Amino acid sequence: MANKENIWLIGSGLMAVEYAKVLDTLSCSYTVIGRSVKSCKDFFKLTNVQAIEGGVEKYLQTEPAIPKCAIVSVGVESLSEVAILLLNYGVSSILLEKPGVGYASEIQFLAKLTSEKGALVFLAYNRRFYASVIKAKELIENDGGVSSFQFEFTEWSHSIKNLKKTITEHNNWFLGNSSHVIDTAFYLGGSPTEISAYHKGGLDWHPASSVFAGAGVSDKGALFSYNANWEAPGRWVLEVLTKKHRFIFKPMEKLQVQDIGSTVVNFVEFDESLDTQFKPGLYLQTKAFINAEYSNFLNIHEQMKMIESVYRKMSNYK
Repeated sequence: MANKENIWLIGSGLMAVEYAKVLDTLSCSYTVIGRSVKSCKDFFKLTNVQAIEGGVEKYLQTEPAIPKCAIVSVGVESLSEVAILLLNYGVSSILLEKPGVGYASEIQFLAKLTSEKGALVFLAYNRRFYASVIKAKELIENDGGVSSFQFEFTEWSHSIKNLKKTITEHNNWFLGNSSHVIDTAFYLGGSPTEISAYHKGGLDWHPASSVFAGAGVSDKGALFSYNANWEAPGRWVLEVLTKKHRFIFKPMEKLQVQDIGSTVVNFVEFDESLDTQFKPGLYLQTKAFINAEYSNFLNIHEQMKMIESVYRKMSNYK
C-alpha cells in the first residue's frame, strides 16, 4: 500500500529541522522518523512537530504505507544504510543528503540497488539551488557558455580538527564537505572528461591528503583548474569565465561580476529572499524534488561516476 500524499523525513537533527521549515511552508504532509529520544525532543522544541523515535529500521517493522517520497537527513555514516533500508522497503523516490555515502566504497552497491529497484535517488547538493548560482547560470548561458573555470576548496583544519565529528566524517571530509563547492563548479562548468590530479600531505583527522592541485577539461569544452591547501589560510572560491565576463562566488551565496576590458568587480543583484528566509538553496531544492522536477539534481549513478573517476583521484581516497 502506498500513501502518495505523505513524505518521510528521516532524521531529527538540525538539518532535518531546516527541511521541516520548508515542508511546513509548502503545506506538505510529512512524517518525521528520528532515532534517539533526545534528538526527537529537541526536534519538537524547534518545530512543534513530533518525530517518531527509534530509527527507520524499527519504524519499518510497523509496516507503514509507502510514502510519495523520502528525504534522508541523517549523519554521514548512516546515509547509505538508511537509503538501502528505504529502497528495500519499496520507496521509489529518495532525496539523499550529500554526499550520499560515508565512504567512497559504499557508492557502487547503493547505485546498483537503486537500478535493481527501479528507483530514483538524488543527492541534496543544495548549492545548485542558491539564488546566486541560478542567476549565474542564466548569465553564463546569455554569454554563450563557459570557456574556463577555477575553484579552491581550502578547509579550515585548525577548527575542523576540534569539531565533535565521527571518524567517518573527519576521514572523508573531502567527500562529505569539500564536494559541496566542487559539485557546484562542475554543475556550472561541466563534468570532467579529462583530469590530472595531484595531492600530498595528510592530517591526523584526514590522513589521505591535505594539499591538492589539478586541472582538466569538462564536457562543455571548458578548461578548469583547482587548488586547496588545508594546512594554510584560504577559503572556498569559484570563478567561472565566459568570453564577456568573469563570475565570482566569494562567498558562494553572493555573485560578483567583472566585465571584459575592466578591472572593476561589482556585486550582481538578484532576489535572495528565499536564501535568507530558509537555509540557502533548501526551499527551491525541496520544492523541485517534491514536484518531480529533477533536471538540476545529481542522481546516484552520476555521483558514483564522480566518486570513482574524479573524487578519488582528487582526494587520494582508496
